Amino acid sequence: MVEEQLRRRGIHDERVLEAMRVIPRHKFVPTESVGAAYEDRPLPIGTHETISQPYIVALMTEAARAAPGEHALEIGGGCGYQAAILAHLGATVCAVERNTQLAEESRERLERLGYGNIEVFDGDGSDGLAERAPYNVIIVSAATPSISPVMLSQLAEGGRLVAPVGSLRQQELLLVCRQGERITTRSLGACQFVPLIGKGGWKQEEVGPKN
Repeated sequence: MVEEQLRRRGIHDERVLEAMRVIPRHKFVPTESVGAAYEDRPLPIGTHETISQPYIVALMTEAARAAPGEHALEIGGGCGYQAAILAHLGATVCAVERNTQLAEESRERLERLGYGNIEVFDGDGSDGLAERAPYNVIIVSAATPSISPVMLSQLAEGGRLVAPVGSLRQQELLLVCRQGERITTRSLGACQFVPLIGKGGWKQEEVGPKN
């Protein structure tokens, strides 16, 4: 996975590649998907949610540049894989997941795997997690129609935010950086994520049946 799917496609940060190499992705997917865990595609994890394809996880992580001792937030924590990658890089991580069952499973899984520097919250993370702000890194692991001012306000000086922004069908992966009052945005390319549902994302009725 690391050599064929990541390095050859332009992921060069050795810390990210090492994290992707050592973290057991097959332990973050349902039993029926274990055989496909290292293929470069998203996989269902239940309740209409997915674990992102390895390349996208690596691309977002490389862009976020998480460093040891930094404080990170993942919005749309899912199964906990992205949070584990950030934690392996030395960040302390808060992950927010709206689906209570997934949040509990993620919490138990990460504890079982020994990640003491990750805290999983269940609730609406679409406007961030103000009680633990500010964050050096924010990764949004679900599609959002825009980056909310509330979320930006939780980004620390010098902080980096990575999020898929656009319509329900197609998004652009954006890297947003804060330097003082200056906010810069750079595109990392087209992507497609499941929707971020909540007051700072999509309304449930806009995306279909409750998931």
